[in-house]
Amino acid sequence: MTALQFNRASGQVTPARFIPSPNCDQRPAEIAIEVLIIHAISLPPRQYGGEYIQQFFTNRLDFNAHPYFANLRDMKVSAHFVIMRDGELLQFVATHQRAWHAGKSNFQGRAAVNDFSIGIELEGCDEAPFEPAQYDTLSNLIRVLTNAYPRIRQEHIVGHSDIAADRKTDPGPCFDWSQIRDALPVPNLPTNLLAVKK
Repeated sequence: MTALQFNRASGQVTPARFIPSPNCDQRPAEIAIEVLIIHAISLPPRQYGGEYIQQFFTNRLDFNAHPYFANLRDMKVSAHFVIMRDGELLQFVATHQRAWHAGKSNFQGRAAVNDFSIGIELEGCDEAPFEPAQYDTLSNLIRVLTNAYPRIRQEHIVGHSDIAADRKTDPGPCFDWSQIRDALPVPNLPTNLLAVKK
């Protein structure tokens, strides 16, 4: 894929397709970005393609388009990035802003993980493998973001289930953490971390 570039002034990655979401706000003052959260989403569940995710993150989803969407009616959600099944990278929120992706969460004893994290959604679900193109894009994105935000260390790249285990299971057992090994800030992923994330 085309090499990704980060613009610190805008908080945007190019050539990601930027689709501004209203579901964001300012991070608390003097809070550093330290964590990457990997999520999975498909709308409707286990169905891929179309623009339902984009519509959901921009408050344009037709809740009558599918019975499942009634569950989303009162939700205002976003992530900084979404990686589609074909590897296309979408960006909804500038990295210096706070996206609404983690919900009630805790990372190493710190609550309100949205304050200090970047959220990356993969189009997918717990029951199916992700695509090679998605891993390629994710690896490139991790390299760009960890270079821009050096406080994001290897152990700070986690799944949604790691920060909200009582509510969330994504990115799920089909996500292969070894696929992003070479993109991590330290050359080798620790064995104990791999064991947790199988």
